[in-house]
Amino acid sequence: MFKGQPKGLFALALANTGERFGYYTMLAIFMLFLQAKFGWDQALASQVYSIFLAAVYFMPVVGGWLADRIGFGKCVVTGISVMFLGYLALAIPTGDNFVGIALMIGALLLISVGTGLFKGNLQVLVGNLYDDPKYSSRRDAAFSLFYMAINIGAMFAPSAATAITNKFLSNAGLVYKADIPALAHQYLDGTITAANSAKLAGLQAVMPSPEVTSMPAADFCSYYIENLSSSYNMGFAVACISLIVSVCIYFGCRSWFRHADVNAKQAAASGGTVRVEELSPKQTKERVVALCLVFAVVIFFWMAFHQNGQSLTWFARDYTQSFAEGWPRMGFNIWILALIAASIYTLFGTVQSEKPLGRIINAAVTVLLWGGAYAIYSGMPARLDIQPQLFQQFNPFFVVFLTPLSIALFSALASRKTKKHPRGLEPSAPKKIGIGMFIAALGYLIMIFGSLGQASPAELQGTVSPDPVVPTYLMGTYLVLTFAELLLSPMGISFVSKVAPPKLKGLMMGLWFAATAVGNYLSSIPGLLWMNVPLWANWAILMALCVIAGGIMFAMLRKIESATEDKEEPAAASGQEAAEA
Repeated sequence: MFKGQPKGLFALALANTGERFGYYTMLAIFMLFLQAKFGWDQALASQVYSIFLAAVYFMPVVGGWLADRIGFGKCVVTGISVMFLGYLALAIPTGDNFVGIALMIGALLLISVGTGLFKGNLQVLVGNLYDDPKYSSRRDAAFSLFYMAINIGAMFAPSAATAITNKFLSNAGLVYKADIPALAHQYLDGTITAANSAKLAGLQAVMPSPEVTSMPAADFCSYYIENLSSSYNMGFAVACISLIVSVCIYFGCRSWFRHADVNAKQAAASGGTVRVEELSPKQTKERVVALCLVFAVVIFFWMAFHQNGQSLTWFARDYTQSFAEGWPRMGFNIWILALIAASIYTLFGTVQSEKPLGRIINAAVTVLLWGGAYAIYSGMPARLDIQPQLFQQFNPFFVVFLTPLSIALFSALASRKTKKHPRGLEPSAPKKIGIGMFIAALGYLIMIFGSLGQASPAELQGTVSPDPVVPTYLMGTYLVLTFAELLLSPMGISFVSKVAPPKLKGLMMGLWFAATAVGNYLSSIPGLLWMNVPLWANWAILMALCVIAGGIMFAMLRKIESATEDKEEPAAASGQEAAEA
């Protein structure tokens, strides 16, 4: 798994980990920020959120096109600088007026442009490392490891955002209550009902500061909104710090991957010292068409998957218990999750180490990690209060935890060669994508079961459900969606880097993200429907779209595989890699 990979992979992966930690810290609370600060309803907030996500993933098209002309490394460094300015602007506390909205939109634009220059081109650099025949058979495993590193940053982000929010609220004599932002805006707008007014008064009474509990209702509403919004601003500032770490890693280890920072134009200018695959016009066209067919299908996955920051967060806030009991408490302590995630790698080391001493050391570390996790769990309160953004740490945790299992599974399948399957039984990347679509549909089947019998969002009027479900519904949904993601996202990125025509590598990687962008924008559909349909209907729509997209993928499978099969790597080294992990 790790053995035999070029050093440049680890440098680029760690640089991306820092950037993604900041991005996902911001994203964990961004929807909550929009509704708390500006009092926007789900439809408007989801439109802003989805347009931002779409821009973040569309701008790599521009970044890729530019990198094919001026170089990947130049775009990566410029992107980090632009992102830093964006996060800095987003961290500035403002009023909920035109100036505040304008500054926020400007910040989001800078983040989008910077991400477009950074994200896709960094991944092209990773792909270029594996154009060397020495490493080519390890490409899929490399992108799985790279994807895992992204999710290490994302895993810690929600807890970081929550800790910062709680710290600043505590300094102001406040505690987080999911109902208060919507009720406070209703009070200030003069639209609050008598029942909700009484509920708001009850929530004010449980604030820890006597000065806060004695405030007039209007002052309390303004005070709470201002301090909660400012605490979110401080969460956004974390991204600035994480970008500085990424820059240090990128420049400190640049010698490890400098040779991969070569586009087709630069390779041609090198006078033949850098080998570039030559394609006929027909081959180029076939590969571009095949990639575009894949891009069209994955749109629907990203539409369904990127509900984590909006409709799934609303479900966590409004329809899920605000506390955890029993074993699910483990999932809301980031240190327990980190120890469990690390233990899966030491456990693999126990089985796969070549020397007895290595197996003993890995086994001992595994036991220590499990013991540490149990000790933390034993010291947790029987009833743990949780906040809605914490559910977003389950997806990256599951990615980190399941990645070695995924690599081992596909390596084992690749080593099973038959006359009918001389390359092994491992499914092709397009087939994995199709399977992933069907698995994603199962995730939303869980949400349908969790929503049966619940009042519609319109009936709740901004309050939480009187009969919320247990956290395990969302935990199970995130687990299933992660299975689907591992079949689709790292495999798709690897597939693009493998079959894209050399002169169009940056553009093709950008188009992969453009497909993600379209899916991200379409993710606003549940937000537009949120107040107009029964709760279960949103999940049913997403489930149906995943099933349809999976069916389309399998219908096009032969055409896609025939156009790209010449770029499928021999599987011989994959089984060996599993043994060397």
